[in-house]
Amino acid sequence: MHYKMYEEMMEQPRSLKDTMETEKSHMKEISEKLEEFDKIYLVGCGSSLSTCFSSKDAMNIISNRDLEVYTGYEFFYHKKLQEKNAGVILTSQSGETADTLAALRRAQNKGMYTVSIINEEKSTMMQESEDVVLTRCNRETAILGTKTYMTQLMCLYQILFTTENSSQSKEVLNDLLKIPQITQDLLKKTEEENKTLAQKYANYDIFYCMGSGPNYGLAYKLAMTMFMEGALKHACPLYSGEFRHGLIERVEKNIPVIFLDANYPGDEFTRKSIEFSRKVGAENIIYKMQDYANINPLLAPFVLVVPLEWFIYYLAHYNNEDPGSTRHIGKVRY
Repeated sequence: MHYKMYEEMMEQPRSLKDTMETEKSHMKEISEKLEEFDKIYLVGCGSSLSTCFSSKDAMNIISNRDLEVYTGYEFFYHKKLQEKNAGVILTSQSGETADTLAALRRAQNKGMYTVSIINEEKSTMMQESEDVVLTRCNRETAILGTKTYMTQLMCLYQILFTTENSSQSKEVLNDLLKIPQITQDLLKKTEEENKTLAQKYANYDIFYCMGSGPNYGLAYKLAMTMFMEGALKHACPLYSGEFRHGLIERVEKNIPVIFLDANYPGDEFTRKSIEFSRKVGAENIIYKMQDYANINPLLAPFVLVVPLEWFIYYLAHYNNEDPGSTRHIGKVRY
């Protein structure tokens, strides 16, 4: 049986290509504007927040640019934002996320330059933002986000890395162009192994998700939207370096821990955590960047999310759940 999420996963390569082809020159113009600012804020909620985390942490590895991440309402209520010479990039699939829309309006009221990355052309954020990047995904209905996550993350990387003029940033941007084909290949190659893995862990109820650098953003998405919204499983994300500050006391025999490894400096702690978890008999599930693609490791979230999508898709399926449906989201407003 194919759920709607299946179709949307298959549309990822085309969505990535269409978005880059249509928006690349516009994103360059946005990058040129942002180069002049002393501060850039990245704002999002849920899956969109995870793209902010990943792009910021990727930039932090090669750049001294001052970037800061906020959820929508945290940005809205913050009393000490730098308002002068600052830009704000806001991310929202629907363009109607209440938290993010409130942040957009505050930024505009303070005279800050605003850019929204959205997927809905007729949305409020499309109308109100000073600049807009429109991802070319058509409508997405699966709640956990597949093609909109990928295209949104691609746009953030394209805009932010273009503000840099280094050999490292150029390598990332060159390899970013390879992502549509890599995604297409991984959709074909990684389904069966992750289907088998999902069947093995179908009856487990809690998963810990760990990553360092840009992979923390993916760990956040994996736990918050993919496991909890898509597979309806308990999950907790954390930076690899934080393993010894909490999880080390809870990890135990038969507890699944998902590790994302791209050989970042912080993955020294990822591997130490893997070894500790192995010794206590935990169920280590390890996704290594080098097993899937030979490109700049700062692009690991694009690569590792594909096998993880299959894992979540079939995990939900084996629990008789539609990975794209919701129980409460969209029905509860506060």
